[in-house]
Amino acid sequence: MKFSHFIKSFKEPMIALSNAPYRGGLTKANGFFFMMVHKNYSGNYKEDCRKFEEEHNLKNFVGFMTAADVEKVLAVAKRGSVTAYITAGITNPAIAGEEPPPWSPGTINIAVVIEEGLTVGALVNAVMTATEAKTYTLLTMGYKATGTTSDGIGVFAFEGDIEWAGTATRLGINIGKAVRKALEESIKKWSEL
Repeated sequence: MKFSHFIKSFKEPMIALSNAPYRGGLTKANGFFFMMVHKNYSGNYKEDCRKFEEEHNLKNFVGFMTAADVEKVLAVAKRGSVTAYITAGITNPAIAGEEPPPWSPGTINIAVVIEEGLTVGALVNAVMTATEAKTYTLLTMGYKATGTTSDGIGVFAFEGDIEWAGTATRLGINIGKAVRKALEESIKKWSEL
């Protein structure tokens, strides 16, 4: 099986806030990647992502992993200064606060790139807005779930003075629209596989 992947390079470094398995947390990033792994993957994810970065001549990239066929499920949507990149696999839907179902591979990865200058607090606000948009999309598409048991999210922006990215702001509205559109498209692609 040939594994597919997606690499997004930035024109200049951006601040990143994510729960990505590779270079997660708060960091500066030159881009990000979605790396496909086998559905029963149980390897050393940090080492495998480091090798992936090295093999593709990347440096200081944030890395996400998924068992979904990246090439077939990737969806991208742009609204204003916001672009959402999403891969969805929903074989293990879960509801926050409830016992998860037996584990099976399936992940929603969301990378939100904001071409504006934000504070770290606004990055946190952007994560919240994107997560709300993800949950709303799942519910409206008929999934009784708030996500999957292994979702990944990252927000990327330039360092700046914008302090808010919630649903009352133009930036937050653009984040919500971009995430909703890309996630819906990715889920449709995934369900057709």
